[in-house]
Amino acid sequence: MPTMSTGAPPAPAAPPTDPNTVVISVGDHKITAGQYEQYIKALPPQYQEVARGPGRRDFAKNLVELSVLSTEALRLGLDKDPATKVQLDFQRDNMLAQAMFLNLQQTITVPDADIQAFYDAHKSEYESLTARHILIRMKGSPMPATPGKPELTDEEAKAKAESIRKRIVGGEDFAKIAKEESDDTTSGAQAGDLGEFGRGKMVPPFEQAAFALKPGDISEPVQSPFGYHIIQVQTHTVKSLAEVTPEIVAKLKPELARKAVAALTEKTKFDISDSFFGPAPAPPASAAPSPAAK
Repeated sequence: MPTMSTGAPPAPAAPPTDPNTVVISVGDHKITAGQYEQYIKALPPQYQEVARGPGRRDFAKNLVELSVLSTEALRLGLDKDPATKVQLDFQRDNMLAQAMFLNLQQTITVPDADIQAFYDAHKSEYESLTARHILIRMKGSPMPATPGKPELTDEEAKAKAESIRKRIVGGEDFAKIAKEESDDTTSGAQAGDLGEFGRGKMVPPFEQAAFALKPGDISEPVQSPFGYHIIQVQTHTVKSLAEVTPEIVAKLKPELARKAVAALTEKTKFDISDSFFGPAPAPPASAAPSPAAK
């Protein structure tokens, strides 16, 4: 007879709380659900999940204690203590500065010319290939030896790779040879397929050769620490400027915001005591003019 579960059915999900609902009261001080969520967002990321889940009530109790102590401190006039006033002013300035920097990042416009220049300078990062290869292992390779196959010297491995290339160029099926001959047994089982990869994912000699090939071409034997590779690139794609513009904008905005901060600072009259902090560092020397520029 089949046994029946005796566990209670899962409780239905609680409906979302109106953000204006008061969820904590401490004397006359009220905290709404929306404010509670904002408090959580101010926590370090690793604590936010706890404050929304198993530690929800404990965090609420901490907020109660925070309010109680803050109110008591005001009653005793501790906010007027000189050291406390300095700390309060510093914390206020710090919070407002963070809010302003975030505002700059969100609202600043990245010029189209900057986006284009970044794309042109980093176009290789947006390149990718799909390719397949056949590896002929040589003695001393970090690639594990294929059971039953003899250890080849460097010269023997190169000669075998050259022979295999001739067979492929002569019309034999790349996939069939890869399954039979490749010492990279993982890709060999997949007809030599390496999938899609970008720059920096393969050992340098392999990457350099692969990205220099046109789709469909068969490489000469390419030596790497693993042995000799016969490579065939199937597709070579470069993401368009339009595709990567959002990513580029996200990368450039923080630096533009920092430049905006520097510009705001330069427009503001300020003084830093040399006698207390030491003299300001000398500005970098400008480059000497080229003799040809005379």
